Amino acid sequence: MAVHHIGIIMNGVTGRMGTNQHLIRSILAIRNEGGIALAGGDIIMPDPILVGRQEHKLRALAEKHGVERWTTDLEASLADGYNQIYFDAQTTLRRADSIKQAIKAGKHIYCEKPTADSLEASLELALLAKSAGVKNGVVQDKLFLPGMLKLKRLIDSGYFGKILSVRMEFGYWVFEGDWQPGQRPSWNYRKEDGGGIIVDMFAHWRYVLDNLFGEVKAVTCLGATHIPKRVDEQGDTYECTADDAAYATFLLEGDIIVQANSSWAVRVDRDDLLTIQVDGTLGSAVAGLRDCKTQHRVNTPKPVWNPDIPNPFQFAEQWQEVPDNQLFDNAFKVQWELFLQHVVCDTPFRWDLFEGAKGTQMSEIGLQSWHERRWVDVPALTLEGGQS
Repeated sequence: MAVHHIGIIMNGVTGRMGTNQHLIRSILAIRNEGGIALAGGDIIMPDPILVGRQEHKLRALAEKHGVERWTTDLEASLADGYNQIYFDAQTTLRRADSIKQAIKAGKHIYCEKPTADSLEASLELALLAKSAGVKNGVVQDKLFLPGMLKLKRLIDSGYFGKILSVRMEFGYWVFEGDWQPGQRPSWNYRKEDGGGIIVDMFAHWRYVLDNLFGEVKAVTCLGATHIPKRVDEQGDTYECTADDAAYATFLLEGDIIVQANSSWAVRVDRDDLLTIQVDGTLGSAVAGLRDCKTQHRVNTPKPVWNPDIPNPFQFAEQWQEVPDNQLFDNAFKVQWELFLQHVVCDTPFRWDLFEGAKGTQMSEIGLQSWHERRWVDVPALTLEGGQS
């Protein structure tokens, strides 16, 4: 049995998502489980080095979780041949330049999305990685959520018949920061800092729609800045220059129509922060982050519109839960394990920087549709030629 120790440069993991999902629940969880066991008996053991700009945050995070290696010197960590993978969870505006440095240093790349602040920059990263021969991947965590896996199971079984439409509701109320602290960093609401819900969420919707239902062919989107002022981490009031809500319609191949609402200014009256309803000729389903429920056509009630009497139907009780039928691990951890096996064993991994560029393309098209107030077709994307 051989143990493959893989040094991973983790840049920008002092933020909420980087700390919780990538460091604690993914890399440290894998280490605590004894590494990734391979079929032949070998083990992959990730070894993180935390990288960032603020020494006190890095030291505190490393000491709290028993991480031995940390540094504020990105160049030194890239120069160390022991570190084979560069991971980036920084803000979007900082990501592309750091990834370029890592590619030049010959590191395999794994990063959060959006991969860059423009389609041109995202495609450049994908092309640079291909030319350098380094393996690369982009976090597409929602594909590995239990609710999405159950939904994929239904699709693959032919449960829906012909899929007609999809309705996606995402969001929650993010407090303004005055009488209660906000749950998201203030840069999310400043366009000049790379903020905005369209930039943040349309990259997710691209890979969810493409992988579950079919390629996106056209988009119409209306964005909004519902909350014009917020209070930042220092208690200072600032102007919100980025969108905090987006109301979009996507047309997919096969004429599937998707309505997707994304908002940080909505109060939740649904089963989860993200719900996806799929309606087909043979049945329907509603998936959240972990659960999924169905209603087959033979179990569909027959309501009649009559506003003059109390509603006689308990609609929420007329759905059936899809069983787990398997153990579900943390979605971020699952994709980390797949990428580490890709690096060590050369197993397939299709969620690369080019797929990440498709997400950036979707964000740009959403913003274009909003500003031009029209439907926008989604051009085919090629690595060398861009959009066609």
